[in-house]
Amino acid sequence: YRLSTAADVGACRGCPWLPIPRIYGRGGLVRHPTAMSYTSTSRSLGTACGNSSFVQARSARLSGALRRPTPAVSHSTSSTGTHRARRLLVHAASAADLSKEAPIDWDELGFGLTDVDFMYVATCKKGEEWQPGEIQPFGNLSLSPSAAVLNYGQGVFEGMKAHRSENGTPLLFRPDRNAARLHDGAIELSMPPVPEEMFLDAVKSVVGANARWIPPLGKGTMYIRPLLIGTGAVLGLAPAPSYTFVIYVSPVGAYFKGGQLTPINLKIEESMHRAGPGGTGGVKTIGNYAPVLKVQYAAKDAGYSDILYLDAVECKYVEEVSSCNIFVVTGKTICTPPLDGTILPGITRRSIIELARDRGYEVLEKNVDWEELQAADEVFCTGTAVVVAPVGSITKAGHRKEYQDGNVGPVSQELYDALTQLQMGLTDDPKGWIVPVDEKFIR
Repeated sequence: YRLSTAADVGACRGCPWLPIPRIYGRGGLVRHPTAMSYTSTSRSLGTACGNSSFVQARSARLSGALRRPTPAVSHSTSSTGTHRARRLLVHAASAADLSKEAPIDWDELGFGLTDVDFMYVATCKKGEEWQPGEIQPFGNLSLSPSAAVLNYGQGVFEGMKAHRSENGTPLLFRPDRNAARLHDGAIELSMPPVPEEMFLDAVKSVVGANARWIPPLGKGTMYIRPLLIGTGAVLGLAPAPSYTFVIYVSPVGAYFKGGQLTPINLKIEESMHRAGPGGTGGVKTIGNYAPVLKVQYAAKDAGYSDILYLDAVECKYVEEVSSCNIFVVTGKTICTPPLDGTILPGITRRSIIELARDRGYEVLEKNVDWEELQAADEVFCTGTAVVVAPVGSITKAGHRKEYQDGNVGPVSQELYDALTQLQMGLTDDPKGWIVPVDEKFIR
């Protein structure tokens, strides 16, 4: 879809609808950006308006699977059920509201969910290709209680961010890697993978549709959550007959309390393991996360920021934190646990490895035990949500190891700066990791 203004569709003086920006698609279908329902064709809309000439059907081109999706049709009717003149139904904020700044205090932004304007939804039946998706008003999904995702956890998701550049352009960071990881996760869970082109266009579209919710430079980011779930009904254990691909977004601030770059305190968990060999620890599946909540919140009640998990075989080597990867720094050497199928292949992890090597550090992907943690100069975590989070201390069985006197270590700071300046478009991007959201996607 493409947003058009009154000037773009022609003059219609006295028409109460015309000043409202509209989205034009196939066959003249028109949708108000905040409407919960849709008009019919431009011909019918023009009849309702009394001036059919003002509607110029635009077949806006969006590449990939977003090309000209067909919205549902809703008509106003009389109390007797006969047709009244078809008209555009507006159930949410006026279009003028979309041109205003988001109603949020950016200085008080935390890491939580904020209801924005739009989300993206696409569907696919088992054995078939994905249907064109569409931008819809943000709201609830309707699912059968027998949906595979509710009964058997058939679902994978991604975590991404959009930054606002100095000139206001939304910037994505390595979205192709998220597309590839979602693809791999879908294969592991017997789900139809989303084509990369469709994924990228969908992300750009939902970010552009919610552009006013991207925090100003330096005030936060827009968190992006692509979600692929089995929504078809099943009773016996089997893949769902149909699937839904959803993307929603939310403006966010720092993940951990205290703000970005505030050192966190970790506790090593010895009795509960996040993942085991041969399982789905290396897949971003929804079932990997709820099991850690019990020990994670027990640790938080005891004053820790999060849990650091050990391997499930020897219960000796560190693997990852609940929602992020871990790095251990000793001199000019940086170590991080290897990807052996039990650790999520983080995109921030991968990026930090490359950035560190570019800066002359030796980066080893190897097993790390408690003794090495005790000898380390500093430790930090990485992830889309946490970015680079310095570790102030790690506690195991009551023994506490502190790092950098509770301050940010120099390597953590250096790599944080390198990563975030790149993500915000403040430095050159020789690797081509930054993908701007084109103007055509922005409302």
